[in-house]
Amino acid sequence: MTDHINDLGQPIGAPLPHWTGARHPGHIGMEGRYCRVEPLEADRHTADLFAAFRQDRRDAIWTYVPYGPFATHEELHTWAAEASGVEAQPYFAIVNGASGKAEGIASHMRIQPEHGVIEVGGITLAPALQRTRAATEAMYLMMARVFDELGYRRYEWKCDALNAPSCRAAERLGFTYEGLFRQAIVYKGRNRDTAWYSVLDSEWPQLEAAFKAWLDPGNFDAEGQQKRSLARLRSEHAGA
Repeated sequence: MTDHINDLGQPIGAPLPHWTGARHPGHIGMEGRYCRVEPLEADRHTADLFAAFRQDRRDAIWTYVPYGPFATHEELHTWAAEASGVEAQPYFAIVNGASGKAEGIASHMRIQPEHGVIEVGGITLAPALQRTRAATEAMYLMMARVFDELGYRRYEWKCDALNAPSCRAAERLGFTYEGLFRQAIVYKGRNRDTAWYSVLDSEWPQLEAAFKAWLDPGNFDAEGQQKRSLARLRSEHAGA
């Protein structure tokens, strides 16, 4: 629905008279309390990443991404060297502050500065990084940069609709499910129906407040267990 009508009596989208576009994210690192998100460098990060990824003996972390698994250090190094130089999809290594090691990768992709649309994707986290404060903070840092520094209007998350952990992660992080694109792509010799999620700039202030409250050290007990979930904090800030 829209309240805007043109001279022909047709409904049209809300005007954006001051819109000039967003900025390309480039290969710029981000640092938080629990992690660093560093531009991917093959020579710097491959050894850590290979050791961390090999913790998953079944290679389950590679099922829903178009690349991997990597059987040798050399294979991963070759892939990282190629991926690190792609301007259209800047890749980052996620360095866990607890270990000081790179234990995951993620990227910004499908970058459309003229429309203010960008996607986070290519997310692969080693077992040691999964379900940690560092992993959540990495996603927060990438989202915060997009909205607070670069001026984007829309942040997307897309995944194989059969990838239940990724769908749950998107919802936990505050993305809204928008629908299913059937037979969207072919990867690894099989069909993918793609689930679409997004966060809008108008939703970001409340979501950012929830992230900051969740990441605060006071939100965790002596055993490191959260006191309030992200979902609960989003609800609290929505009602503030």
